[in-house]
Amino acid sequence: MAQVLEFKLPDLGEGLTEAEIVRWLVQVGDVVAVDQPVVEVETAKAMVEVPCPYGGVVTARFGDEGTELPVGAPLLTVAVGGPAADEDTGSGNVLVGYGTGAAPARRRRVRPTDRPVSAGGPLPSAGQPAAAERLASAGTVTAGREPVAGALSDGPVPVISPLVRRLARENGLDLRQLTGSGPDGLILRADVEYALKAATGPDLRMPPAVAQPPLAATTTTGGTRIPLKGIRGAVADKLSRSRREIPDATCWVDADATELMRARAAMNAAGGPKISLLALLARICTAALARYPELNSTVDLDAREIVRLDQVHLGFAAQTERGLVVPVVRDAHAKDAEGLTEQFARLTEAARTGTLTPGDLTGGTFTLNNYGVFGVDGSTPIINHPEAAMLGVGRIVPRPWVHEGELAVRQVVQLSLTFDHRVCDGGTAGGFLRYVADCVEQPAVLLRSV
Repeated sequence: MAQVLEFKLPDLGEGLTEAEIVRWLVQVGDVVAVDQPVVEVETAKAMVEVPCPYGGVVTARFGDEGTELPVGAPLLTVAVGGPAADEDTGSGNVLVGYGTGAAPARRRRVRPTDRPVSAGGPLPSAGQPAAAERLASAGTVTAGREPVAGALSDGPVPVISPLVRRLARENGLDLRQLTGSGPDGLILRADVEYALKAATGPDLRMPPAVAQPPLAATTTTGGTRIPLKGIRGAVADKLSRSRREIPDATCWVDADATELMRARAAMNAAGGPKISLLALLARICTAALARYPELNSTVDLDAREIVRLDQVHLGFAAQTERGLVVPVVRDAHAKDAEGLTEQFARLTEAARTGTLTPGDLTGGTFTLNNYGVFGVDGSTPIINHPEAAMLGVGRIVPRPWVHEGELAVRQVVQLSLTFDHRVCDGGTAGGFLRYVADCVEQPAVLLRSV
């Protein structure tokens, strides 16, 4: 006899209490394998594919796409132990990549019968054709993927970004009808927006620039209301808490970055992987934190204690189509410039495609904020709670500068440090910032801390 098991929205980690259903990857009546992704959800941290720990036939789904569910709410029910379920009954895994190493099986749709399995409906009885027998003639598609028209009908639609899929789905656009302009026919967001523009009849000469879709909003007399939810809501909550709890202060200094830029050019000219400027700044940060560990700490309000942390998990601010995120490089203090460059590139790409995991976005101890990429010189950033400090870096631009007693044009950058005044006084914060500036102006200073 088949046994019906209920699969609830699991704890996605790091204090997340809810998630929004973005896309169902299975239908009622589908046969699923153990650890097969069954739904794509969006948390305040990232987009996540949730695998089902049971193998069997899906008998019910709970929640439409766009519905927000709390952790512990039912997601779906699965009939296991019947003729269609020849997999293990459960794995205990929660998130994709955290469980078994076996690749998820391809799912198959059970052909409809006179009484199809549905939410709240009866399970297949002994007198009905077994699901396994019906699968013999059923077609297959990859779990969670749309078939591509023509020669690619058996493969996935060439789309990497879940944001592109969501934009197409929300506007009723069939991705199978598009030809991607990216590498190997990859469908980009610009392709979807171009197709949507073409459907409404504007100028078709050039694809439009990539732009962020507006958040769902309701218009009322006197203004437009935009829900503070998802990643925008999480950012709002965290920044508000930081302002409420942390007595922050900011100091800043201009530095001559000419020698740092020359050092980077020399390192990259020597061959091997290219070193990013962000990686060099991160290396300077970790060296400065070794000298001033007060700034790599957090405050335990309940115990009224300052907790100095042994490892430096370096967060860096990244602006994405979904909003501001802060990926974290684990054990940054133990990595050289090449290793930091590799980690920044990996996490930046994951942020761009919306595939950062909750673990990639939490646990930071210090944040590096390069707002110079926005073309601005200075800022007073809000500390990323519960951290104790954030280093801001403005744009590096040619400016008049007194160098060796003479006026010259040098590459100048403004550095700012926002710090929690509970963990240290201005002397410590100033010493940290001055050391960072010294390393920027004379990279050889770093050799003293190697």
